[in-house]
Formats: sequence, C-alpha cells, structure tokens
Amino acid sequence: MTQDNHLTSAREGQPTGESLKLTPEQEAARKKRNVVIAWSLVAFMVAVFAITVVRLSQNIAAGAGT
Repeated sequence: MTQDNHLTSAREGQPTGESLKLTPEQEAARKKRNVVIAWSLVAFMVAVFAITVVRLSQNIAAGAGT
C-alpha cells in the first residue's frame, strides 16, 4: 500500500484525530444557531398540536350532531 492510498483511506470515514478549535465568535454563532433551531422546532410542534386539536374538535362537533 502506498502512502497516498493510506491517506485517502483515512479520509473516507475514518477518524484522523484532528480537531478544529473554534473562536469565541464562532462558538457564540453556533450557540445562537442552535437556539434558533430549537425554538423553530418547538414552534413547529406547537403548530402541529394546535392544528390537530382544532381539526379533532371540528370532527367531534360534526359527529355529535348526527
């Protein structure tokens, strides 16, 4: 095995032991992004729940009259 093949195979899904140190600005930006994603997910779940409750109540009201 040549050295080039060894380097290529190390990049294909194998850990190389390298890590990237983020600057404080990058860490703050990452945290802000994560918070925005989390709140967006919560808002989506609330919207799905509210729509489900409204539609179920409409179906129950329509079924109660018959």
